Amino acid sequence: MSGLPVPVIIDCDTGVDDALALLLAVRHPGLDLRAVTCVAGNTDVDGVVRNTLTVLEVAGAGDVPVGRGAERPLIERARSARHVHGEDGMGDIGGLPVPRRAAADVDAIALLRREILASPRPVTLIPTAPLTNIALLLRTHPEVVRNIERIVFMGGAVATGNATPVAEFNVWHDPEAAAVLLTADVPITMYGLDVFQRVVVPGADVRRLRASTEPGTRLAGELLAHRPSAPDPDGDDPSGGLGDAGAVCAVIDPEGIGTRLLPVEVSLSPGPTRGQTIVDRRARPGEAEIHEGGRQQAMVHVALDVDVERYVKLYLETVERTD
Repeated sequence: MSGLPVPVIIDCDTGVDDALALLLAVRHPGLDLRAVTCVAGNTDVDGVVRNTLTVLEVAGAGDVPVGRGAERPLIERARSARHVHGEDGMGDIGGLPVPRRAAADVDAIALLRREILASPRPVTLIPTAPLTNIALLLRTHPEVVRNIERIVFMGGAVATGNATPVAEFNVWHDPEAAAVLLTADVPITMYGLDVFQRVVVPGADVRRLRASTEPGTRLAGELLAHRPSAPDPDGDDPSGGLGDAGAVCAVIDPEGIGTRLLPVEVSLSPGPTRGQTIVDRRARPGEAEIHEGGRQQAMVHVALDVDVERYVKLYLETVERTD
């Protein structure tokens, strides 16, 4: 990355790996974090706001505005992931400071509109959460699209889901919102489970981060330790998945992922496929299109491969910065 910092806004449901993403975004000199907006997902929205403010303070973010957003999906009831992220959404690691400041005096949608339109350069949106806030923004204030460079969202899956056999949590939590996102007339990159689950920090590095005396670096280590991906082959320390932070890596260093521009749609039907991101990788139309006519599907840059070592190195070098 070279030149001026990229203006970014993160929309999140902080969340262990959302916190990892925030630490990276705050500390990387190539990003200008203009705002963070919060939505219900991993935990309730008020918990998300609290966690976000805490992480930003520990990371040394200054007065980055934080907006409280949607309490529930557009249609579905709210369904948390506390069984993964702990009762407090932060892995129940304890010892976290109470945030000293409050959320902005405007809600997430108003904050998104304000910061996008006020940016002197087009903004990159990085949603790492259910897409309710983004859908409400696009439907309420469509004029923002003129100053959005692209959207890189963590969500979806080409192959296997985690919320269901075929659906990833963020999209499954609010499928209608994800479908609205795909209508945005801007370039979209889907950083889905196919790459999300592969970027893992080795146990020795997690141990080093946890031993740091610098609060933000140590927090990254504690959060990674809460996300064990596999036993460490050289010891007892578990490795830790970067998760959502990989989407931030993809903005900083887009050459680290391999993407294909493919048609994508979200299954909105009731039943076992609801929330599935259907990615069409066929070389030619099939019988359904021949006999029934084609469908209009969004064209999305779908991440299918990732340079794991490159992104782990990027993350570690960034979160261990003290300047």
